[in-house]
Amino acid sequence: MPPLTLYGAEASGSVAVEAALTLLGLPYRLVEGATWAEPEARERVAPVNAMRQIPTLVLASGEVMTESAAILIYLADGHAEPRLAPALDDPRRAAFLRWMLYVSSAIYALHWIKPDVTRIGVPPSARDAVVAAVHDRIAFCWAHMDRQLTPGRFLLGESLTVLDLYVATVSRFGPWRPRFTEVAPGMAAVVRRVDEDPRLAALWAARFP
Repeated sequence: MPPLTLYGAEASGSVAVEAALTLLGLPYRLVEGATWAEPEARERVAPVNAMRQIPTLVLASGEVMTESAAILIYLADGHAEPRLAPALDDPRRAAFLRWMLYVSSAIYALHWIKPDVTRIGVPPSARDAVVAAVHDRIAFCWAHMDRQLTPGRFLLGESLTVLDLYVATVSRFGPWRPRFTEVAPGMAAVVRRVDEDPRLAALWAARFP
């Protein structure tokens, strides 16, 4: 049995983790289930993550990791080849940590509202307006990030990192790629390059059908 177990679902944040595991050549067992839509999926992950959310990664030791950004940083830092994160003494390290946490907190976290807008104290009848506002905020955040970065071949220069995988995944969520491309043209060029990476082509096709 593979030493890693990943609870995830297609078209979700777990795909970024799957992409990292693929590039690192690490075997894993995938437990499929969209926890935001399927009660059965929430119950499957509940024994290891009381929040009943994905991605959840169970390590060989049995230790549980949650939070997509934390998982990606952990995986990248734990493997020198291929290097998927700037080293601790790399001048790009500060920017790497900044933007990994920014994507997680300022953008990805907003999607938690959309399946059930009563979570923020508004009635279900307001869902369309709330989702539209969430998408506007996400577009604003992508635009802000784009203005702060000067990408090379990838977001932090010439080397692919898990930040590229994270943005390539989360930019596929609402308000979706056309608007992402409009508000973040610099990052959009990088994301297209990540989409076309032959090492990941089969994964993207399978997990974002």
